[in-house]
Amino acid sequence: MPNKYQIAILGGGPGGYVAAIRAAQLGFKTVVIDKDNLGGICLNWGCIPTKSLLKNAEIYDNLKNHGKEFGIYTKDLSFNFTEIIQRSRGISDKITKNVEMLIKKNKIDRIRGFGKLISQNEIEILDKDGKKTETISADNIIIATGARPKTFPNIPVDRKNIITSTEAMNLTEQPKELIVIGAGAIGIEFAYFYSVLGTKVTVIEMLDHILPVEDAEVSQTLEKNFKKRGIDIYTKTMVEKA
Repeated sequence: MPNKYQIAILGGGPGGYVAAIRAAQLGFKTVVIDKDNLGGICLNWGCIPTKSLLKNAEIYDNLKNHGKEFGIYTKDLSFNFTEIIQRSRGISDKITKNVEMLIKKNKIDRIRGFGKLISQNEIEILDKDGKKTETISADNIIIATGARPKTFPNIPVDRKNIITSTEAMNLTEQPKELIVIGAGAIGIEFAYFYSVLGTKVTVIEMLDHILPVEDAEVSQTLEKNFKKRGIDIYTKTMVEKA
């Protein structure tokens, strides 16, 4: 007989783990299923670790280009790219462990794996190799699987030369050149981070200005700043293939 729950949640991101905690607080027997660390993209590969990278870039940029304004002089200023990445990953790991602790504290079962709906009330659990490990049943199932990077058939992601934001956050070596396709918030953050560290960055956006969903004046001001930094920006431009 499969393990029986009142509520099963597919996905341990901000929607999933918060729903799990609330369900448990209301007295429901609850399980949350996710193949990775809890916290979703935001805590693992988005909001939190990117801000860590941006903070590193900000400090380095200020010391290198504005230190004299504050009476601070640095000689042979340098950085360690690996340690910058490790700091970001460490901050993410610390926060996701706190989420795991909240799940445990609220007596919520935690299953690491892929969840596959096989009926209205049953979920088959698969490991990373796609092998079935168990089946659970639940009176109610919440699907909170979140989002993933958008890909294009003419730009195949090989996770080596053509990468997503996930790989960009966890590179082992700093690239000499980087082309960012898409000038939304995520693309612009990576453009700034890598440019400050010395990578030659090019940004390509199909709409008429970067940060297209933001105020036009903000976008124009940032674009001027980026160009002063040596970032090449192409708007109203589409990538046909790569």
